[in-house]
Amino acid sequence: MGAILGTAKTRDIGLNMDDEPTFDPNVGFSAPRKERVMIAKEEDLISARIPLKYRDYCAHLLLDYHKCRFKEAPWMLKCAHEKHAYLNCQHEDYIIRMKEFERERRLRIREKRIAKAGCA
Repeated sequence: MGAILGTAKTRDIGLNMDDEPTFDPNVGFSAPRKERVMIAKEEDLISARIPLKYRDYCAHLLLDYHKCRFKEAPWMLKCAHEKHAYLNCQHEDYIIRMKEFERERRLRIREKRIAKAGCA
């Protein structure tokens, strides 16, 4: 049996952290939302030997950081700007993922509340 990765607020609606979104991404928005796309190419990530767990929406910045480290070795401090850009992107990606999780949680609760009101 797998571990439940949700919180106490999400267990009753069956929402786990690894679940895919079940609602249309544009529900509740007046204008269509821009879809996130990978900037880094898979071939570049493979040739740079970037592990799978780091191949996310910030991988292009990780590539820049690795290139800088290779170019500036052994003075890695010269790559502080690239490192900061990568870590900032990781933080923003985390914020986006948490907002999407919260959106999914609220939409599931709304759906459950509407279904309960329809039965009553």
